[in-house]
Amino acid sequence: MKRTLSVLLVLIVSCGFIFAAGGAETTTTASDPNTVKVALLCIGDENDQGYTYNFIRGRDRATEMLAADGITVEWVTKFNIGEDASCRDANIEAAEEGCQIIINNSFGFEPYMLEVVDDYPEIEFISCTNSASAVDGRANTHNAFANIFEGRYLAGVVAGMKLQQMIDEGQITPEEAVIGYVGAYSFAEVISGFTSYYLGAKSVCPSVTMLVSFVGSWSDATAESDAALALIDQGAVMVSQHSDNTTPATAAQSRGVFHTGYNNDMTGIAPNASLISTRIDWSIYFYEAIKTYVEGGEIPQDWCGSWADGSVVMTTLNEAIAAPGTAEKLAEVEAGLADGSIQVFDTSTFTVGGEELTHAFAIDTDGDFTADSEEAVYDGAFHESVFQSAPYFTAQIDGITWLNAAY
Repeated sequence: MKRTLSVLLVLIVSCGFIFAAGGAETTTTASDPNTVKVALLCIGDENDQGYTYNFIRGRDRATEMLAADGITVEWVTKFNIGEDASCRDANIEAAEEGCQIIINNSFGFEPYMLEVVDDYPEIEFISCTNSASAVDGRANTHNAFANIFEGRYLAGVVAGMKLQQMIDEGQITPEEAVIGYVGAYSFAEVISGFTSYYLGAKSVCPSVTMLVSFVGSWSDATAESDAALALIDQGAVMVSQHSDNTTPATAAQSRGVFHTGYNNDMTGIAPNASLISTRIDWSIYFYEAIKTYVEGGEIPQDWCGSWADGSVVMTTLNEAIAAPGTAEKLAEVEAGLADGSIQVFDTSTFTVGGEELTHAFAIDTDGDFTADSEEAVYDGAFHESVFQSAPYFTAQIDGITWLNAAY
């Protein structure tokens, strides 16, 4: 059934945009039967050149794709929202401004979003990278994520190829093939990501080890740089990250070591260090969710994209510094991920406390890890993001040292 669409009241128009207080940006269009008003609430802004910038790219590409289908999107984009009560307020503001879909882009936004949703049952609320909305029983709440662990595995392959080249050329010993990883929090999403990255590197550089430092923030440019520099001081010759800024890349370049990034191509700011990055192409989900809404369908309660459907992508390989043969190896592994012949968490490729992982609980219908859950280890692999879109791999595998776990 076609939904009734609200008319946007334009207050101040300048070059096709309304700029509202509090860092909000609203695009304006003519009202028509295929127009929908969508809010995007962001933890940062596009100046981070990382996480939020990647969401803005997805927003803009989805707008183009939907326009080709005759659907116009009026976007209300609010920047620099905290993972605190200000997120609840931003959701309320977007609802009162007439938004029919409200997208929250950060992990810590979901609890505050859920405080609001029952007051606006006619509005669709989406929490990206989270899990509670998938199992809360509400018709108007949704989760969305993609198998970024596949992209991180590929980035790890690139890193491992470079490390093995350095070993083969006598620049480092096998024992010196150390990766330093800057992580935001010791959450499943981060653990899953750095483990898959490590396994990708280990698949081509068997002697590799990894040091992980958690900074306790998704977006703290200074802390991310400091953590990267400290990891380099402890022997890391390769740096990677699950954090929102480009400072780990610039830190790597400043010390003459290598880097792989997240959310954006970082070769522009670290051309002698950054090899490649991986990111989620959010345009795929935004297009599907908004088109479904406008056509009167039901947005999936829990959506998960993958490498195979184009939701997980790699930036252009920096062939000026990549190891010889990297492009060919990437193509081989990409094909294996797409056809399922390569399983990222193949349990024969890693151990936990010296033992192969044979048993791990997945998520049950209440969103908890319990003995009654579906079993995530089967057919020789841990199957990440099968039972819910948000990651749930939390094992501390051998070869990876956590320098802190306070977050």
